[in-house]
Amino acid sequence: MSRMDEQGRVTLDEIDRKIIKELNSNGRISYTDLGKEIGLSRVAVQTRINALMEEGVIERFTAVINPERIGISVSAFFNVEVEPKYLQRVAEALAEEPVVTSLYHMTGPSKLHMHALFTDNKEMEEFMKEKLYILPGITSVDSQVLINRYKSRMGMRL
Repeated sequence: MSRMDEQGRVTLDEIDRKIIKELNSNGRISYTDLGKEIGLSRVAVQTRINALMEEGVIERFTAVINPERIGISVSAFFNVEVEPKYLQRVAEALAEEPVVTSLYHMTGPSKLHMHALFTDNKEMEEFMKEKLYILPGITSVDSQVLINRYKSRMGMRL
């Protein structure tokens, strides 16, 4: 069972790791089927998953949507340099945008790294002109459009 170490981090045992690995593979697996896979009862699996959620190890369950199948054809990555005094304000504004799928503060000169999905190039251009470029404190924007996805993984390796 998981437990906290002296730094307040959760230490996972081998059973927790197996549960997480199976959930990464199939988030819709039933507690009963998951229990059969790893050799625990349904109740034991449910108890462990609830504990992992309460400890913040499992943040949420979600569906992974293939954007191309629903007409979203442009996937773009942005490096946005921002004056330090505007960094938080710009990050909060971009985080509210529905097209933005991820946003990170990276090392370097107040750099935000952002991923966004658009139906087409026109929508990306409108976002850049009407939402991104108008934000105060932005000193440069570098964008790259994805050509082909070879690997994409949600979650993390244990």
